[in-house]
Amino acid sequence: MVRDVHEVFSQTGRSVAYTTVLKLLQIMTEKGLVYRDVSGRAHLYRSAVPRPHTQKQLVDDLVERAFGGAAAQLVLHALSGGKSSPEELNEIRGLLDKLERDAAAKAQKSDG
Repeated sequence: MVRDVHEVFSQTGRSVAYTTVLKLLQIMTEKGLVYRDVSGRAHLYRSAVPRPHTQKQLVDDLVERAFGGAAAQLVLHALSGGKSSPEELNEIRGLLDKLERDAAAKAQKSDG
């Protein structure tokens, strides 16, 4: 419900008018980002796309707009802040290892 979203904004210390939240949800509905259930008295909103899909789209857009398509620059900038936990760094190392193995396997496959 709009009230719930408005409340979350209020808890973050951001002063956002209820009508602003309502308008944003209406725009998001028009763009297909959220669904609106009007069967009850209160309109209920829910995401139209999974969170990972939205995150990927946002990151792809950020890489293109802010880093000229250079994903490495985004990663270097993000990691230079020193806010990553040891667990996150291990996860990143694991992903890099997997990407390297996949690239090597792909190169070997195209050579043979």
